[in-house]
Amino acid sequence: MDRDITKKILEWFGVAAAIAYSLLIALNLGYVVLGFSLLFISALAIGMWAVICKHYGILFLQFFYASAGVIGVVRWF
Repeated sequence: MDRDITKKILEWFGVAAAIAYSLLIALNLGYVVLGFSLLFISALAIGMWAVICKHYGILFLQFFYASAGVIGVVRWF
């Protein structure tokens, strides 16, 4: 797969997952585990994008978002 296409897919998939996470949590629909799972998935996708694009500040931030996703899922079980 073309590197530019891979970057775009990772970037926008991560963004879409983060938006879905935000809406699920903000609307308080009871899908908390799904929401935090989406946060974790978003952090992975954007983290991979950050590595490819050498955006290390964004990569560092994604470690914290991924951690928040894991903590959120664990606390609900």
